[in-house]
Amino acid sequence: MNDRFDQQIAVPFEFPVIFTDHVFSPNNGALHTLIDRHKEPGQRRALLYIDAGATAGTPGLADTAAEWFRKWGVPLAAPPRVIPGGEPAKNDWSVVHALMTEMLALRMDRHSFVIIAGGGALLDAAGFAASLVHRGLRVIRIPTTTLAQCDGGVGLKNGVNFAGGKNAVGTFAPPFGVLNDFQFLPTLSDRDWRGGIAEAFKVAIIRDRPFFGFLCENAAPLRERAEGPMRRLLQRCAGLHIEHIRIAGDPFEMGRARPLDFGHWSAHKLELLSNFRIPHGDAVAAGVALDSAYAAWQGWIREDDFQRIRGALVRSGFPLWYPEMEDPALLDGLREFQEHLGGDLCITFPFRIGNRREESHMEPKIIREALAWLKAACG
Repeated sequence: MNDRFDQQIAVPFEFPVIFTDHVFSPNNGALHTLIDRHKEPGQRRALLYIDAGATAGTPGLADTAAEWFRKWGVPLAAPPRVIPGGEPAKNDWSVVHALMTEMLALRMDRHSFVIIAGGGALLDAAGFAASLVHRGLRVIRIPTTTLAQCDGGVGLKNGVNFAGGKNAVGTFAPPFGVLNDFQFLPTLSDRDWRGGIAEAFKVAIIRDRPFFGFLCENAAPLRERAEGPMRRLLQRCAGLHIEHIRIAGDPFEMGRARPLDFGHWSAHKLELLSNFRIPHGDAVAAGVALDSAYAAWQGWIREDDFQRIRGALVRSGFPLWYPEMEDPALLDGLREFQEHLGGDLCITFPFRIGNRREESHMEPKIIREALAWLKAACG
């Protein structure tokens, strides 16, 4: 005789995403509102990690932040820590190990806060470390790049590179809250400024035709760092990502499809093949262009749709062709992407602008033809 106990567990998650300016200004209480939103008795300690790139763009940021914590009565477990960001933060396992060691040494508990102000790589590394300590500390993200504010910083995932694989190790750990401060963005390099534009095109092409039209119309102003269009891009793109997580029925990606990874099978491989010389945003733009060319070759979008996508990405400042795209190892990205997904291969493509279709196979011959077409189109 076999005994059996059936279980079904539903765990709701709630995390606000707030758009603000000058988050550490003495009179800005948005961060305090997040910390205190459960109205729990007693003080909650905090540990603040700041991306070195953010401090370079905002001199005195660590001191300004420390003063904010003093004014608002939130005790810091240690002075703000400035951590080198960028892809090296995700490539070296010792970074995660050091962060976990410090969190434990400072006796951070499950009701204290790890606050991370930085780009996507630092959000990933420090968020991953926090998700492992005591099986999960409360994390508040303050993304400081366009890419993080509209994509990675508002999602559920943490990941680091391991054993030659992009984001090969990681967790799903919803943040306690997210604060997007536009004032970190004007000091970004042009490369980092346009990173979020690539993710906006990615989601607009498969989900929101009017938003895609807005991006095409504002490609040049976005490249020229116009504030108004970028603010609108960030809010709409973040909203589309959050909406997908909330209503698509698969927030922890247990199923086959990964619509928000449109264009990413080749993008991740391009990053690896270039030893991360090609940054994530630029790689995504090239990956989106390649899969759009493939979709046009298959008749899922019109040729003029592909040319519109390619032209808008170019006007936004993206190079869409790299020598690594002729490396036969690029196609290994499909196998690696399948392993990352688990189970069968499932690739998202546009099916007319604003809609998508999922495919379980990509024909290598057509990939090569799409690559040749893209190369010719890029001159």
